[in-house]
Amino acid sequence: MKKPVLLSFVFLLSYFIGIQSTLANEPVSINVKIASGIILGKSEKSGIKSFKGIPFAAPPVGNLRWKAPAPVKAWEGVKSCLTFGPSAIQAPPAPFYMWSEEFLIPKEPISEDCLYLNVWTAAQKTGDKKPVMVWIHGGGFSSGGASVPIYDGEKLAAQGVVYVSINYRVGIFGFLAHPDLSKESPKHASGNYGLLDQIAALQWVKNNIAQFGGDPNNVTIAGQSAGSMAVVSLVASPLAKGLFHKAIAESGTGLLPRNPLVSKQALIGLNEAEEQGKKALENIGLQNLEQMRAMPAEELRKKVPSRSGIIVDGYFLPESIERIFNDKKQNKVHLLTGWNEDEGLLMGPAKKADAFKADIEKQYGKYASDLISHYPASNDSVALLSQNRLARDLIFGAPNYILANLHSNHGNPVYVYRFTRVVPAYGEYKKFKAFHTGEVPYALNTLHLVNRPWEKEDLALANTMSSYWVNFAKSGNPNAKGLPIWPAFNATSLEIIKLDKQVEKMKIPDHASLNFFYQGIYLN
Repeated sequence: MKKPVLLSFVFLLSYFIGIQSTLANEPVSINVKIASGIILGKSEKSGIKSFKGIPFAAPPVGNLRWKAPAPVKAWEGVKSCLTFGPSAIQAPPAPFYMWSEEFLIPKEPISEDCLYLNVWTAAQKTGDKKPVMVWIHGGGFSSGGASVPIYDGEKLAAQGVVYVSINYRVGIFGFLAHPDLSKESPKHASGNYGLLDQIAALQWVKNNIAQFGGDPNNVTIAGQSAGSMAVVSLVASPLAKGLFHKAIAESGTGLLPRNPLVSKQALIGLNEAEEQGKKALENIGLQNLEQMRAMPAEELRKKVPSRSGIIVDGYFLPESIERIFNDKKQNKVHLLTGWNEDEGLLMGPAKKADAFKADIEKQYGKYASDLISHYPASNDSVALLSQNRLARDLIFGAPNYILANLHSNHGNPVYVYRFTRVVPAYGEYKKFKAFHTGEVPYALNTLHLVNRPWEKEDLALANTMSSYWVNFAKSGNPNAKGLPIWPAFNATSLEIIKLDKQVEKMKIPDHASLNFFYQGIYLN
């Protein structure tokens, strides 16, 4: 009984000190004892306590490169956790397309030593048992990090959750498979190191979050884009069983291939991934594990094409995500999911109508005529709209729609949104509308950290969306008094919530084209 009492005393004493500082309008230091040692955070004048750069696993460097995350070593004394830990090694961040610097990691620090997480909490004592939200960043599994400005957790913590953001290995360091790596592994698998990092972070949350006033039995995982794909993979993975209880998947699943004539599986298997990895390393003269681990990280990153994608490795994913969901083997959790109106990513110039139709014929064979009926190309301007819609639906709309149907058909509560708000912008950013990632600063209530000409309607939408997300984290249901009703999704009513200046429920307007992918292709 002595240890819990002592830890509660430390927390309460630190909180009392924080109150005194708040009265003085100055943030002060605050100590919390976790399993690996004492950490130093700070209590802001708002009453929110933050702890940044907490190590949740050993640095994955040297002989630990391309291994499952190892336990963090305990430390003596007090570890300062006042600033973010390094982002995972990746190319230097630079704004591109619709993503200004607020959507990117800081320029430094960036390091192979990257397994750190961050906690924001408004809890006053360890027994508060506040719901926990764990944010998994996007970036195509090749970039990104928990220190991206729009992922700040202060506002959500003020709304009642203990908010955690995590790093994980990306690119070749997070997703390289190789026959020798699989051979040395006790699990005879390789490649999903970034996902195993996420498992380690969730285990850290389970073991430590009570010290921050969080409830380890009420954890929601949330992510966007690649982070959303990671969320769905965790829902599918038996390794994650019991580590979370609800899931938020924004724009991404890994459920549908871009070309249905090639494969019904969106992810590659271990053997194919191993051969890709072996060939990539042999191309730069690396023949064995010793050489592979001896090359400096930045040199390796520059020389080897980035491997960045989930693998059906027989361990983290014993089968494909499709098979796991179809066989009802996924973790039984409440789900909130959706996508944005204008997040189709056209790489290169749009095609003229005739060229677009010819490509559809070539790529979709017997499905082509039906697809053209849903994405017409009667002239070049119509074809342009169809290409943007098709790009959106192939990558985000149809996969998230399929996810919603599969999970709800198996008796799990599901809530679906469509984000249609044209995000205000300056200059060149005006053309991107309701773009990919545009919903994130609304959902996390971080508009104040993004340099955009926000209107009062945007602030209202951010308050509504963040309330939905927090309510869902609390109870598995986004609804609460004072908010527009968000109906649960099912394949009959097809009701969702529209997130715009006017927030309102509606039937999915393009359900016929989405059903083409789900019932016409996926189920056949």
